[in-house]
Amino acid sequence: MTFRSHPRGHQMTRTLPERVPARTARVSVPSAGMVLAVASALAFSVSGPIAKPLLEGGWSLAGVLAIRMGVAGLVLSPALLRTLLRRRDFLREHGVSLVAFGLIPVVGCQVFYFSALQRMPVGVALLIQYLAPVMLVLFVWARTRRAPSRIVVVGSIVAMIGLVLVVDVSGARFDLPGTAFALLAAVCACVYFVMSERAGDDLPPLALAAGGLLVGTVTILALAAVGVLPLTASAAPVDLVGMTVPPLVPLALVGLCTAAGYALGIMAVPRIGSRLASFVGLSEVLFALTLAWLLLGEAPAAVQFAGGALILAGVILVRIEERAPADVSSPAEPLPGEVAPGTR
Repeated sequence: MTFRSHPRGHQMTRTLPERVPARTARVSVPSAGMVLAVASALAFSVSGPIAKPLLEGGWSLAGVLAIRMGVAGLVLSPALLRTLLRRRDFLREHGVSLVAFGLIPVVGCQVFYFSALQRMPVGVALLIQYLAPVMLVLFVWARTRRAPSRIVVVGSIVAMIGLVLVVDVSGARFDLPGTAFALLAAVCACVYFVMSERAGDDLPPLALAAGGLLVGTVTILALAAVGVLPLTASAAPVDLVGMTVPPLVPLALVGLCTAAGYALGIMAVPRIGSRLASFVGLSEVLFALTLAWLLLGEAPAAVQFAGGALILAGVILVRIEERAPADVSSPAEPLPGEVAPGTR
């Protein structure tokens, strides 16, 4: 937590009343935040199966990502336009935050994750990327110098054991570059949760999401233009849930799911905190398994059901801890490019 110095006297007593209602407001509406976080994980999990036929039908990863981000950014762009029209100095104050959100959580997480997939099994890459909740616990510990409570530690261990059981890591071998890419994806995921938690009245969540997605779209196209990422597309029909459809259908659907995932997630994190939101994000793996079962007939094994139960148990334990009003999920510091409160 960042503390500011004040002269002794009346001004010092104003600091605590300003902080307590804000935290109380967050604790008073946990259910809405949890619903938004779960819905966000569901939306993100749906986009994967929809995009897979495109990748198998001649589309490059850069092509799918560019349209996915572009459609999502356009869907959310009215929120950004309203903010720009209402506040002429918005880009000057928060432009760096929009760029950082686009480069790190939006582009960085996906590019590093798919780079890891080229070197290791999907299950291993997922397992490493979803270490993000544990990384956030350690980050808060290092920044606040407050050790996590015993219930948070137990919840973290239980959730990670569940994740190991859910993903398939059998027969996997260690690959140093792949592991590094997956860890970088996990760091980018941590940045997503921390930056989302800082969104609010001064930096509207939907404006942050829209700006970040549009920046991400431009970045992917720029990387493709210089040859870093191959960019290919195909007009051939693709198979989607047993139906042959034009590629525009899955492209539109994956864009809408991405818009919903970012919009719901970035509104959920300020309500429930970055730490709890990161653990709820683990439910994306469970939703992906369920969708693979329903849409592709890939029934999960019994051990995966057990792993899902452990993930839910871990989330519940962390949720119990987050109910404490005195808890701080991450240091209250300004986003990149912002001026610290009281210094303007």
